[in-house]
Amino acid sequence: MAEVLTVRGLRKRFGGFEAIAGLDFSVETGECFGLLGPNGAGKSTTLKVALGLVEPSAGSIELLGLPIPMRAREARARVGVVPQSDSLDPDFTVAENLLVFGRYFGLSRAAVAARLDALLEFAGLAHKRHARIDELSGGMRRRLTLARALVNDPEVLFLDEPTTGLDPQARHLMWERLRQLTAGGKTIVLTTHFMEEAERLCDRIAIIDHGTLIALDSPRALIREQIEPQVIEVTGDGVAQWARDSAPRFAARVELVGETAFLYCRDVDSARQACVDAAAAAPVLQPLQRPANLEDVFLKLTGRDLRD
Repeated sequence: MAEVLTVRGLRKRFGGFEAIAGLDFSVETGECFGLLGPNGAGKSTTLKVALGLVEPSAGSIELLGLPIPMRAREARARVGVVPQSDSLDPDFTVAENLLVFGRYFGLSRAAVAARLDALLEFAGLAHKRHARIDELSGGMRRRLTLARALVNDPEVLFLDEPTTGLDPQARHLMWERLRQLTAGGKTIVLTTHFMEEAERLCDRIAIIDHGTLIALDSPRALIREQIEPQVIEVTGDGVAQWARDSAPRFAARVELVGETAFLYCRDVDSARQACVDAAAAAPVLQPLQRPANLEDVFLKLTGRDLRD
């Protein structure tokens, strides 16, 4: 498949701080590609450099076959961007926000108007056509921002934490819309802190930390290759003592986080026995067995320490 974004040896320094420290990855046509990492890992900076909004310190970037930043303006005319925070104009209605934004791409009012009904329908905002921005819920504003990014019928969408702050219903609706876009042939590059979102939407995921790439593969492959398949979470008073004394008999790896012990088991039988043992050890211990997921992989690779 053709590559729509190619990043090689990318570095970006801000003074003495290196935000991106030699990234290499590519994004293929029609895929949803996720950039994951803790706060400060370099995700948003990578998107800005890829779009030509920030000058790289070293490395090469091609977006839609065009060298960045030399021909970034041409490339940006063919992409759509959903930033972390909405920048909708409160002085305009929903429809007017789309009409005005189309002018930034050199589109005539008639050209945008011809797409208006389809964009509003896609965003689920046809009934809010004449509403002001302050009349919209957070989910509606986020969907309008996505519709605005589609005004120029882009080949690639860059989404920076597109569902942050949304309630579960709004988040699931946004996921449905993003699936429609990839099913229709759009390419999506997104950053997110929601591991479930990345696992559901992304064909491939790059996990970065301290500006370097530490893992790259499909969600299923990362889970299969990086983590034990079964996880037991045990909570309750005395869990720390139980984890020290008993958990190693069942688990390949044990992590204690506050009042919760995480047991990473290689097989279902060990996981089940760990649950039985924990329940028998003390009535207050509550075991929960589940399959490993992308969040387990992320925490194993980047650690559990808080990043501010």
